[in-house]
Amino acid sequence: MLRPLRDQILRISGFDVDSTLNTAEALRMFQSRSYDLVLVDVEGETGVATAEDLCSSIKTEQPSQRVAFVCNWRVAILTNCPDDILRTEFDPAAFVSGVRDILQEQG
Repeated sequence: MLRPLRDQILRISGFDVDSTLNTAEALRMFQSRSYDLVLVDVEGETGVATAEDLCSSIKTEQPSQRVAFVCNWRVAILTNCPDDILRTEFDPAAFVSGVRDILQEQG
């Protein structure tokens, strides 16, 4: 439910966004073009394993690809796969600021 809102907030903030709810489609999208950052929205504790599998597949194909999980603080402590974690209870300004900070770190 928050994904379309997050996508729109990023677009309004000047980012190009490709988005999907399907991990197989996400991998195909990743394989078809390069990304400055891959954001994986981790939906609750039950989504950690799926998110980690996606992260692992991306990192296997392209080890230098920057990956960040978007999740709440409880989920954030359950994983160590991504390069970055955007901890959010959904604060749009903090979300955009976090994405910008990650991109500046890699620049």
